[in-house]
Amino acid sequence: MTEIPLEHVHVAPGDDLDGAPAVFVLHGRGADEEDLLPVAESLPDDLHVISLRAPDRLQGGYTWYEFDLSGGGLHESQPNPADFRRSLDLVEESVAAATDAYDLDADRIGLLGFSQGAITSFSLLVEDPGSYDWVVGLHGYLADSHADLSPDGIEGKPVFVGAGTGDRVIPESRAETAVERFAELGADVTYGTYATGHGIGREELADVVAFVEARLE
Repeated sequence: MTEIPLEHVHVAPGDDLDGAPAVFVLHGRGADEEDLLPVAESLPDDLHVISLRAPDRLQGGYTWYEFDLSGGGLHESQPNPADFRRSLDLVEESVAAATDAYDLDADRIGLLGFSQGAITSFSLLVEDPGSYDWVVGLHGYLADSHADLSPDGIEGKPVFVGAGTGDRVIPESRAETAVERFAELGADVTYGTYATGHGIGREELADVVAFVEARLE
């Protein structure tokens, strides 16, 4: 089997289909590859789920990067450039390796990220839209390092952005800015706001499930 750079959990479809579509799941800061499995388990059964673990240990969990706080507090932070670049590369390499190792359909690869995982997912999309069929980013934003990119192939790309009206870690306004930029680029954006803090509520999960189901029809 091809070696996959990042530690991960793989959940095969109910029928263990070769060449099936897949979703790569990216957790938030301080969590691990098990954290979003309850979310992934709500998605359609014919998806491979590959939940990746961030590379750096943080207390009882893991993180994709440390913060650049030069612009203000946590609610205005950006990813540390060197850490972020390394994680983007590791995810990209892991997606490629897992696609080979698990015989995934390379044309039907989705990303689902929360918080740091959403920020990472959005940046991967604008770096290489052709590698991803759809993206779900919950309670995240588009990093400044990637906000001015204008990639070919992002037109019509389905993107779901979820935000919490009471989120004080990543304010709703940061998600709105990402939505505006993706719309400018021509992506097919679905935007949902929810009466939550920095977490995924029942209504948000239901909307994510409906969005992914529509991508698989």
